[in-house]
Amino acid sequence: MRIVLAADGSKYTKKALAFLATHESLAGPEDEILVINVQPAMPPRVRSMVGTAAVNSYHEEEAEKVLSPIRKYLERKGLNHRCDWKTGEPASQIVGAAKRSGAHMIVMGTHGYGMIGRAVMGSVAQRVLVDSQVPVLLVK
Repeated sequence: MRIVLAADGSKYTKKALAFLATHESLAGPEDEILVINVQPAMPPRVRSMVGTAAVNSYHEEEAEKVLSPIRKYLERKGLNHRCDWKTGEPASQIVGAAKRSGAHMIVMGTHGYGMIGRAVMGSVAQRVLVDSQVPVLLVK
């Protein structure tokens, strides 16, 4: 099975990672986990002021802060994985990564804001559920 793990570095990502790593029926040694971190895009004005190279370097550093501990954890668990990062709107990038990689499932943590929080703030998890062509496992 090929699984996309959406990682934002929050405690909810850690819960989703732990759930995935402890359920061998989902992610065993012969399965593949694609860990994706999505960095918010910088406004064009910032990019033009500091330069594309500086913005890309910043995104890469921020993504590595999230991906590095996950990579180490998955290596210790002996799980087949690769890590990637993108910039843009998180839900569309997560769904796109699943589509491009031929994933069978998306796993992600949910912040559990509840009805009011979703209405006010929106929800990446909710958007992924709506847009995904593959099953989505939300870990709370």
